[in-house]
Order: sequence, then C-alpha cells, then structure tokens
Amino acid sequence: MVVKNGRALHFVFKIADRAATAKFYFSILGMKALRHEEFQEGCDAACNGPYDNRWSKTMVGYGPEDNHFVVELTYNYNVNKYEQGNDYQGITIRSREAIARAKAAGWPIREENGLNVVEAPGGYKYFLVDEPQPTDRDPVEKVTLSSSNLARTLAYWNGILGLKIFSQDKDKAVLGFAESQAKLEFKDIGKPVEHATAYGRIAYSVPAAEQPAIHQVIKDTNNKILTPLITLDTPGKASVTVIILADPDDHEICFVDDESFRILSEVDPKAEPSLFKYIEKDENRKKV
Repeated sequence: MVVKNGRALHFVFKIADRAATAKFYFSILGMKALRHEEFQEGCDAACNGPYDNRWSKTMVGYGPEDNHFVVELTYNYNVNKYEQGNDYQGITIRSREAIARAKAAGWPIREENGLNVVEAPGGYKYFLVDEPQPTDRDPVEKVTLSSSNLARTLAYWNGILGLKIFSQDKDKAVLGFAESQAKLEFKDIGKPVEHATAYGRIAYSVPAAEQPAIHQVIKDTNNKILTPLITLDTPGKASVTVIILADPDDHEICFVDDESFRILSEVDPKAEPSLFKYIEKDENRKKV
C-alpha cells in the first residue's frame, strides 16, 4: 500500500454548456464557484481531455477545497457535445434543500432506489439524500464508478494504492483514505467499462515526497501511468506536480502534491463574476 496520506479532492466533468451547467450547480445543488481559470492551449497532463485548444476549468463546491470534495467543470471551447459511457454512475449528496430547489425550479427529478436523482447538463447523475444538508461536514458523500471486476478493482485501489475499504458486499465496495473524507464507491456491472468521450477523472493529493513512490509501485506492478511526474503551471498561481494513472478499468486518477495544491486551491472571491464574464462572451459569440 503506497499512499499513506491521501486526501480526496475532486471529480472532473467535461461540460459543453457553461451557462446551463452553472445554473444547475449554483441554483439547484446550491454550490458556489471557488475558482475559475482560463487556459489558451491544452493541458500537458490532458486535464481537459485529448484536446489541444483553449479551455477553462471552474471549481465548484460547498466550501473551500481544503476540507470539501468539489467538482471541476472543464470546458473546451468549440466542443459542443460529449458522449456518455457506463463508467460514471453518480455523486451522492446529503441535501434536502437541493431536492426542494429542484422541485421549485421544475428541474427533472426522479426516484431511484430510495434516492432522488437529478442530472446535470450533459447527463451527469447526482443522488440526493432526503435529509437536511449538514453544516458541520461536507454534504458530498461519495462518487460512484463502475467496475468490470470488483476483486481486481479492490486489488488495485486497496492493495496497491492503499485506500481503506469501509464497506463491501458481493457487487460493490466503498473506499477512502479517511472517514472524514468523501468516499469512492465501485459497483461491479459484470461487463466492460466504457468511457466514451465524457470520461472524467478523480483527484487526490499526497505529500510531494510520496509521489515518486506512487510512480515506482505502479511501474513495478505493470499498471498504467498516463502521465509521469510533471509540473503543471496555472497563470498567476502556484505550479503543482502531478502524476496521472489509470486503474484496470481505465478510470483516470490524478495524484497532485498537497503542499502546492493547497496554495493553488485557495478560494478566489472573483471566481463567480469571472465565470459569468466568459459565459456572457460565449453568448455574444453565438449571436454573431
């Protein structure tokens, strides 16, 4: 087990409509914009997918990234649609308030296995637990992904990476680095996992001193390293060191150095107006 001090950070979604997406996350889920960043060319670690073009990312969540699991909304200019696979199953949030907002706004909501389900633009599912949104902890409880073989998935995430198994039955398991953090759940779907073009990425931080060991153990076990240790720059902000992996079902995993990431991820009070400034520019371009 190579990771000793992991911290769950965020899940990355590719979005095609920033205006509709912002409405969902702010007006329905009740999240806030934490930071917004614009880039003129593709990311060296494929953070925006396999696109070498202008793109942006907006971090949204219920509180600072230091102690909340958040969502990264990646927008590639001039990409109008992403195809869904069967890789992502949903994010669970404890929020009766979000359910009420969805109903009041007429946002489509349905029941599934006792939970209220809403979909973000692009078809990304959220499971809403009908209980008051907690104020003493993060309302985001877990990310659920598909597995084609649960035993193989656990051998990787628990046996190699070192996430603790918090619960398990024959076709699903919940893992994480700490009880206080958002968890990662895998459900065995009994068939190959297909990622299509909408595939996401889950991110964790670790102390920089642990990153070389992650690289080495993944190499020694003949697992996939998509991007070896690399330093990524954000204009006007801290640079971070990352290593990007893929598990046996090709779910992408980012391990970023915790020290630099805490500086990079400081809440920017100008994030929301900055996002909406670019959304307005998008809308003006469409009118031309």
